[in-house]
Amino acid sequence: MKLGDIDVARIGLGTNRLTKTRDNVAFVKAAVAAGVQMIDTAHLYTGGQSEETIAEALSPFPEGCIVATKGGFGGPGRGRPEVLRAELEQSLRQLRTDNIFLYYLHRVDPETPIEESLETIKEYSDQGKIRHVGISEVAIDQIERARRVVPIAAVQNHYNLSERKYEGIVDYCAGEGIVFVPFFPLRGGGGPVLAEIAERHGATTQQITLAWLLRRSPAMLPIPGTLSLDHLKQNLAALNIELTAAEFEAIR
Repeated sequence: MKLGDIDVARIGLGTNRLTKTRDNVAFVKAAVAAGVQMIDTAHLYTGGQSEETIAEALSPFPEGCIVATKGGFGGPGRGRPEVLRAELEQSLRQLRTDNIFLYYLHRVDPETPIEESLETIKEYSDQGKIRHVGISEVAIDQIERARRVVPIAAVQNHYNLSERKYEGIVDYCAGEGIVFVPFFPLRGGGGPVLAEIAERHGATTQQITLAWLLRRSPAMLPIPGTLSLDHLKQNLAALNIELTAAEFEAIR
């Protein structure tokens, strides 16, 4: 699929548990070598160690590798311009880059209009320090308000087999050419039906869950988190699983 001007594999890597150890630096390098192109992090993940580890492993980031990060999470006031600027500057330092490919407003601040938060992010986009902008955990009206400030390349919302309140957002993004990034994509379960279909395909239930998400929408780009190279390779192998229409509906 296209994210901005890059063709990207449709399964990425979430790094909300990534700490700065020698093993984790090696893991991030191996993940990219295995075919991961989208690495998702945030200013707050593991107190900044997630961003630092990704930088240690990959900086300068190889061509075709997307590192997405986020700022503005933590409750009322975290979307204020001065807070976002401080977090953005810290992310640039921790990632050892002068250009973040994809930067999300991590949450809409209840005390700050979304337009005001995104104007701050747009300043960095206009300066060439951010290439593409995303927003997280939002409704359609918030996406439309955001798009009046700056083009939105990606929306990251909570979505999986058990958490389906954003079905309308998934379809909206597909119709508007916006990448939909479900976080916690493997949480929840599909019960006996999922297990039966997994056995039929000689796959794990997690792989079938990812295959279901990919079939659910052409805009879908899951970012399952793992610190295991074996699990990561299993996740990527889900790209080769094609569910039948009957299997898809049975899981749905």
